[in-house]
Amino acid sequence: MGGNGHGAPHEVPDWRIYKAEGVPELERLQKRLGAVGLRDPWIRNEAWRFTEANGGTTSMARTAVRMTFRGFGLAVAALAITIAYDKIANKGSHSHGHH
Repeated sequence: MGGNGHGAPHEVPDWRIYKAEGVPELERLQKRLGAVGLRDPWIRNEAWRFTEANGGTTSMARTAVRMTFRGFGLAVAALAITIAYDKIANKGSHSHGHH
């Protein structure tokens, strides 16, 4: 497909690598469902959400914090540049907020 000789643009991982076992959130869900006589045969389909690229697991809270503050450093840098530019650009102006 892409015609660049590098193969497929992305590879779909084998579904068998994802398991609910070893993921605390999914294990708790299985226990809660089992307590009321239910079972989720597709729970492994949610395991990828808790799996980091290095093969470890992460909590939903940690993932939420990481997603919330993604790009925060860039925003702080942009704010600092904007403030510095504003101070330099308005250096000769002696405005005290009166328009």
